[in-house]
Amino acid sequence: MANNPVKPQPCRILDVKKESAHEWTFRVETDARPEHGQFMQLSIPKVGEAPISVSAQGDGWLEFTIRSVGRVTNVIFEKTAGDTLFLRGPYGRGWPVEQFRGKHLVVITGGTGLAPVRSLLRQCAQQPGLVRDVHLICGFKNEEGIVFESELMEWKEKFRTIYALDTDKKDGWRTGFVTEFVKEIPFAAFGGDYAAVVVGPPPMMKFTGLELVKCGADPAKLWMSFERKMSCAVGKCGHCRIDEVYVCLDGPVFPYTVARGLVD
Repeated sequence: MANNPVKPQPCRILDVKKESAHEWTFRVETDARPEHGQFMQLSIPKVGEAPISVSAQGDGWLEFTIRSVGRVTNVIFEKTAGDTLFLRGPYGRGWPVEQFRGKHLVVITGGTGLAPVRSLLRQCAQQPGLVRDVHLICGFKNEEGIVFESELMEWKEKFRTIYALDTDKKDGWRTGFVTEFVKEIPFAAFGGDYAAVVVGPPPMMKFTGLELVKCGADPAKLWMSFERKMSCAVGKCGHCRIDEVYVCLDGPVFPYTVARGLVD
């Protein structure tokens, strides 16, 4: 990308894929190489811009899984392959992958919270030995909200998985909130050699963090990703500020020891 950190660059949309009833994944041509967990600013001239986590990446492309929730994303949803999106970034702090290397990795997600860890999970699946193993718990409100379903099925063969719907029933899936399944993670067997990642709506992250600690997880080994009201992405506008913390600069990935104190 250009040297100017806030100048958007025009990028061609390579592919658009429907993920669920409300989410679509856009593959965009770009040479940007973000770290797992970082985000980009996607913009439409004269409309606005929105911070979106990178959900996958490859040689010359990035993917963004987007839920239509406002003016900018509504216009993005009108775009098709061959159209142009404007990107700037990457921004923020990503997952501390080097701290995860060789450890048991626990990943717990709620809804589209799976998107900010998808690229990390893809690397774990494609690079055996990066981590010792992966314990993956993914929860969705209902069957209509499931994203990346084909990859979820592939990961069942490589990871230790629990997939759940809040209240619906589905073959091969559990019913209940992700917090109900935290007790099934064998923290005592990890010998302290683990890390845990939690991403989802704020209430889900709050109660999952509390349940992890209750089940014996060390708060110093837990990580969370926030996407709170980010706007400029460079710490100038103050929209994402919580006390003295700027989510766009200091996050969006935070150690739980910090994240549990970030209260609006």
